[in-house]
Amino acid sequence: MNKTIPVILITGASRGLGRGIAIEVAKRGYSAVVNYAKDRKSALETVSLCDSNRINKEQKFIPLQADIGESAHVRRLVKKTLAEFGRIDAVVNNAGIAPKVRSDLTEMTEESFSEVLRINLQGPFFLTQRVANYWLRQTPKPLLPAGFKVIFVSSISAEAISLNRGEYCISKAGLSMVNKLWALRLAELGVQVYELRPGVMATDMTSAVKEKYDKQIAEGLVPLRRWGTAEDVGKAAVALLSGQFPFSTGEVIYIDGGLNIKRL
Repeated sequence: MNKTIPVILITGASRGLGRGIAIEVAKRGYSAVVNYAKDRKSALETVSLCDSNRINKEQKFIPLQADIGESAHVRRLVKKTLAEFGRIDAVVNNAGIAPKVRSDLTEMTEESFSEVLRINLQGPFFLTQRVANYWLRQTPKPLLPAGFKVIFVSSISAEAISLNRGEYCISKAGLSMVNKLWALRLAELGVQVYELRPGVMATDMTSAVKEKYDKQIAEGLVPLRRWGTAEDVGKAAVALLSGQFPFSTGEVIYIDGGLNIKRL
């Protein structure tokens, strides 16, 4: 248990954007919890990639299973992280799901609505609450530059509507408000809170609509005319974690190649 290396708790880190964040965290010299819900094999692959990108032999990467939409799992995740590392310096709320079935608003089910909001919105809020209370009650000394950090990974869907996955849009719009709430509540402690808002990203979640977005990107939907990558998000997350924005909190940072720019 090394008390000199910052520990980053990353949810949904077995694949996709979470894996990209974990790899960049390893490159920065930090230790990480690679949280996963079901896919332990992929989580172990992420751990292996982190190991191969470490810059310090004292860094540690461990996979921890938890469904962040379940309160008992959230409690266990924080407890095990503290048992393994003795500290938490940042939480990156990345885990999220799309609806299992894309449905028009007139056909969306209550079950789908509840499941998506439970994981995408309720989970990050209460995981952050638990970590914040650890900082408040145990008052550890922060190891990250400019103090402890919280990052919420939302989506361009927080403001861009998709009528066939309304529950996802609602969950991400809610997460944007959660970012502001925790930023204000934790500012007096010097804790910085941010929202990363990715655009069209090359992940498992978008693989089914790759052809559609390939065409739209080529036609200029994204001004920089390419898909976003997990590395893009990882580099942004590490810039925040490493204190490159010391006088900012509650900010929304777009990782979308200019997709959010309003055009006529």
